[in-house]
Amino acid sequence: MTTAYEDVPFSELLHHPGATTRRLDAVRALRLRRRDAGDLALMRVDQMERDATVVDFTTRLLAGLVRTGNIAALRQALPEALPWSTFLPAEDIDAFLAELVDTARGAVALDNLTPIALLLTQWRHSAEIYADPALSAILTREPDGDLGPVAVPEASE
Repeated sequence: MTTAYEDVPFSELLHHPGATTRRLDAVRALRLRRRDAGDLALMRVDQMERDATVVDFTTRLLAGLVRTGNIAALRQALPEALPWSTFLPAEDIDAFLAELVDTARGAVALDNLTPIALLLTQWRHSAEIYADPALSAILTREPDGDLGPVAVPEASE
């Protein structure tokens, strides 16, 4: 396999299913472009299972490093895996790593990687704030004076 995926119009799969799926002999997956909806991915089940095995292994390795107390190794490798993490304060790095391991374990157990992607996005946004001193100052300063009364929440029925 030479490339990770190939872009293919969804209509090509509909009109030439055999020829289109044979392209999976040369690539890991096909990205099926759709005009009126989000793109889809088409891949062989054995490729999907290999990907899942790698994710499971990586999660268990990460969890094992944390469990054995080898946080120093994780902290050292983190900037290579996630360059934006260099902007996080040291105490946030520890919180991020603990949260990442817990989330990854749960996500793999559910066969749903969305929580990991969401967590990485949230922490990346935190790093973006720390990287911009002006933005960080705005978001972390104490409010000026009393912000006024808080409305009573409506009762839910």
